[in-house]
Amino acid sequence: MRKGAGLVCARAVVVGKSPLYKRVMTDNTMAAGAAPLSSPAPLSPARAGGASVDSTTFAIILSLSFCHLLNDMMQSLVPALYPILKDNYALSFSQVGLITLAFQFTASMLQPVVGMYTDKRPKPYSLVAGMGFTLVGLLSLSQAQSYPVILGSAALIGMGSSVFHPEASRVARMAAGGRYGLAQSLFQIGGNMGQACGPLLAAFIVVPRGQTSLAWFSVAAMVAMIILFQIGHWYRARRTMTQPGGQARGAAGGKGKTAAAPHGLSKGRVAFAVTILIVLLFSKNVYQASLGSYYTFYLIDKFHLSIQSAQFFLFAFLVGIVIGTLLGGIVGDRVGRVPVIWFSILGALPFALLLPHANLFWTAVLAVGVAIIVASAFAAILVYAQELLPGRVGLVAGIFYGFSFGLGGLGAAGLGKLADMTSITTVYQVTPYLLCLGFLTALLPRLPGEAKRKAA
Repeated sequence: MRKGAGLVCARAVVVGKSPLYKRVMTDNTMAAGAAPLSSPAPLSPARAGGASVDSTTFAIILSLSFCHLLNDMMQSLVPALYPILKDNYALSFSQVGLITLAFQFTASMLQPVVGMYTDKRPKPYSLVAGMGFTLVGLLSLSQAQSYPVILGSAALIGMGSSVFHPEASRVARMAAGGRYGLAQSLFQIGGNMGQACGPLLAAFIVVPRGQTSLAWFSVAAMVAMIILFQIGHWYRARRTMTQPGGQARGAAGGKGKTAAAPHGLSKGRVAFAVTILIVLLFSKNVYQASLGSYYTFYLIDKFHLSIQSAQFFLFAFLVGIVIGTLLGGIVGDRVGRVPVIWFSILGALPFALLLPHANLFWTAVLAVGVAIIVASAFAAILVYAQELLPGRVGLVAGIFYGFSFGLGGLGAAGLGKLADMTSITTVYQVTPYLLCLGFLTALLPRLPGEAKRKAA
């Protein structure tokens, strides 16, 4: 069905050559605040197909979200496999942390580079290549017989993520029709749902059948590659429509140039604000890594659960992340990004402090609550960064999907070392204080759009 949707999208784009579409296509046009759905530009004769315009937009966004689900589902199998790898190869917590580091390091180092490159030279079919890296890494991990091969396989899966996220984020914004917050939320929810499905699939398939059963999930990678190939056709067709006949309104000349930033902040102020956002996302990601990578170990160690039972608790935590992402996007559109960031980072602090002292039932409740609150920040932080750096969709995606998550990987490795030196319980007593970095939100500048949303 999704393959057919992709073909319909491509045909609809080729047919619809009204001035409306020519204004909406480039990153620069979007950065200049183009709002195609509310534009007074003449719609005839395409007006009759207005419903199909919305259908085409959402078909692409939902297809990307589905591929994001498949991509992150396959990637989430890596931490879900940790207990098996630890037992089979007698790994320490430090070595488990290094697997996370290898996985996230390749993504963090490459994503900003990929984003910067594709901001200047977008590659419609790079999405297929990125999924190919994930496919190879997954097959290699299923057959790995040594720790170095495990590290290399995890790095390949991370490399696939580094290619997928910047370009997929660009295509989602391109297909948004001016509804950038909605598009980003739908795209991100696909990834969160994939992360939530991974432990559940691991509990029913990987844990009972072992490491080699990972190869079964290569089918998901091949399905995603087929869908992304069709999206590549749509992407190329839309880019081709904008190139003849000059630049869209607000675009400046060509390669590497972007429209003037509407917020009027200096480059130094923008750089400072982006640094603050990275630090905030670092605190969020390291705390989430303490749950995502070590939550099952914590439950097994403290409450003596089986590996399979612990996976269900991890699944509930990851479902909380999905809910939080959706709620954060909805609330952020209404009250502004900064209030959501305040609530997300600091609102979770009391619950995180209580979690190490709770029984099994309340541990599960608090973990889900923390997941919902902390996850609500991601969409707000990403959209806020896109407004700070208009026309740099790939770079922003690379920084906030890649670099900041790589910092989270470094934190996960450090937490593994701390667990080896002390105990896994100590990790959960220390990490909540990272959320105190949320007070840095007070240093973020208020953007023009924030005041309008608050007034509304």
